Amino acid sequence: MYAVVATGGKQYRVEEGQTLKVERLGEPGSEVELRPVLLVDEGDVLSTPDQLSGVTVSARILEETRGKKIDGFTYKSTTNQRRRYGHRQTHATIEITGIKRG
Repeated sequence: MYAVVATGGKQYRVEEGQTLKVERLGEPGSEVELRPVLLVDEGDVLSTPDQLSGVTVSARILEETRGKKIDGFTYKSTTNQRRRYGHRQTHATIEITGIKRG
């Protein structure tokens, strides 16, 4: 059985026992519920909002890590206008503990 969930602006296909990296969700060691659930396949496919209203996908946060640094630079030639910036996204490694149909 698998489900498709949305978190951090992205969609993931998850199965029970799977580990994956998503954007920050909470403290390591805590339990979270991933919502919204977009699709569940357990032999028959559940995809309408009425069918998915009681479905929950639970996960445990294993650790937090920082992603690769993204360096940016903006420049305008005649005005001597320059700006540098950087960003490192924090990611959480999660393990899917269960897909429950309520």
